[in-house]
Amino acid sequence: MTKKWIVCLGVLALMGCSGDSENFDFQGFSEPTKATQKHNAAIARLLPLDTQQDFEDAVRGLIAADDSSVVRTEAGKLVWDIPSYAFIDGDAPASVNPSLWRQERLNNIRGLFEVVPGIYQLRGFDLSNMTIIEGDTGWIIVDPLTAKETAAHALAFAREHLGVKPIKAILFTHSHIDHFGGALGVASVEEVVQQGIPVIAPVGFMEAATRENIIAGFAMGRRGGYMYGTHLPRHERGHIGSGLGSEPAMGSHGILQPTDIIDTTGETRTIDGVKIVFQNVPGSEAPAEYTFYLPKHKAFMGAELVSRNMHNLYTLRGAHVRDGLSWSKFIDQAISLFSEADVYLGSHHWPAWGNENVLSFLEKQRDTYKYLHDQSVRLLNAGYTSAEIAEGLEMPEALAQNFATRGYYGTVRHNAKAVYQMYMGWYDGNPAKLNPLPDEQASERYVEAMGGEDEVVELAQSAFDDGDYRWSAELLNRLVFAGEDSSEVRELLATCYDQMGYQAESGPWRNVYLTAAWELRNGAVEQGVDITTMADVLANTAIDSFFDSMAVQLDGRKARGKDLSVEFYFTDLKQRYRLEIRNSVLRHYKVDAEGDVDAALVLSRSMFNRLTLGQVGITDALFSDDLSFEGSKLSLVEFFGLLDTPTGTFNIVTP
Repeated sequence: MTKKWIVCLGVLALMGCSGDSENFDFQGFSEPTKATQKHNAAIARLLPLDTQQDFEDAVRGLIAADDSSVVRTEAGKLVWDIPSYAFIDGDAPASVNPSLWRQERLNNIRGLFEVVPGIYQLRGFDLSNMTIIEGDTGWIIVDPLTAKETAAHALAFAREHLGVKPIKAILFTHSHIDHFGGALGVASVEEVVQQGIPVIAPVGFMEAATRENIIAGFAMGRRGGYMYGTHLPRHERGHIGSGLGSEPAMGSHGILQPTDIIDTTGETRTIDGVKIVFQNVPGSEAPAEYTFYLPKHKAFMGAELVSRNMHNLYTLRGAHVRDGLSWSKFIDQAISLFSEADVYLGSHHWPAWGNENVLSFLEKQRDTYKYLHDQSVRLLNAGYTSAEIAEGLEMPEALAQNFATRGYYGTVRHNAKAVYQMYMGWYDGNPAKLNPLPDEQASERYVEAMGGEDEVVELAQSAFDDGDYRWSAELLNRLVFAGEDSSEVRELLATCYDQMGYQAESGPWRNVYLTAAWELRNGAVEQGVDITTMADVLANTAIDSFFDSMAVQLDGRKARGKDLSVEFYFTDLKQRYRLEIRNSVLRHYKVDAEGDVDAALVLSRSMFNRLTLGQVGITDALFSDDLSFEGSKLSLVEFFGLLDTPTGTFNIVTP
């Protein structure tokens, strides 16, 4: 068969494309302009940046720092590079918003910490934190990071300084990969089974963890590369972090099947002598999530229900909009349930100590999401559009002056738009925007209407000189999408994006702007999503999810008039699926018996996984002992020839 068969799944959306930033040289990013310097100086005057409490809390309980670790895969690919962030120290350079610089200085404090006696955290070994709770005879591991390599390194670091103790349980607080992807670096599947290690997860965890990004994963992965600055150099004019942490680790990602599911708030477990009280918070920051409380330590583990930044109601990589009202209610419930907490710790950032501080922290988190929700809805009910709400909404001083609710990750502007989207969708009610021209067609006409390329460039340059980078970028973007390919136009647009990135308080906004600038100067990335790093996760993904993904790859135009059917029988699962193409739609059904189909494949789930990952081609598989075939080979070739094979390298800032 001439066409390589691969079911293109994309569950790397959190991380973005799997590039290696050490192969990208720093080049081309412009100097901060006087307007940018003025903007950032104004931010420095607006906020109490010299306040030291966060820095004191971020180093409190430090047992051992880790400033030099470089983690690689067995093949030598870079996974984690702590020294690359060593430049984040001292006063903010002019090319970084000083508020974001402060946040990243705090995120750059890395090591093993004692939160309270019996609770430890490994912070700065990945985007997220790994927490260790000491039981009577061993350790309970909470959220084992993103990658097998970083999790194994962090656990080894803890054992070096705390001694070696057996693992008594693994807790996944929620279904995002930076909180479970490193599980196999903590314990193998065999160890979990043989030692009877409980794996405790929230209800809906496996479906959410393996399915959330499958349908649109390649688009999310490409945009995730922008959001996390995957391909940017680590530099004061490049990537400095994400606000939530540094970046997700780009290693090998796995998962463990839960053995115990939490589905009700108030459920308790006692593990190795440690009592844990759970709060189920589905549909807040993640589709499946819980927080928990440790009565013995008076410690509230907030998972990612709360963190030391404003989070995303809509995440720029692409995802379902989150409900700010429900989110705020879950935080309010946590305040009520765990009102005696003397310490807060989370899946990101550093803890807070003292009951008054903990409750104040939680209240401001709660009211941030409630304010965003309520005020956005108030304004949309008054007839304001999404863009108008985002432009005009401001947080009250009590929240705006609070560092833990600043927009280092989510922002007021795009979260306000998320609220609008949740209730009203994409259409703002103006008929001119009901069926607008696509960007390329509209841009050509805009440029012509404004007098042509030279006139638009002159207007854009004037706006740039005035420090009006948003308008300058709007004009130059029209030129680029009208087909203007001159290096001068692209460079001016890239310089606009530089300045917008330098001014951004949000880590993702900075990464998006600077990645756009990098690609305008250097072209789009050549490597997209590498699903082979997800082999262990995909092996635990439901078969139906693979076929759902296959259906969205069907090229409806090529499939017109086609009537084809293919059957899969999985020998080890004793399951049979029938796939049918009719009316330019691919459907799948789980069936009990063989049917009259054009082609039939009999194979193991393992062989199916290898085909899915592109580790073996269908032609080679037909000659192996793990697959047998009946029917028309031509029909099988035609069937798979109707499927697209996306790469996740499409253009974003150019047509």
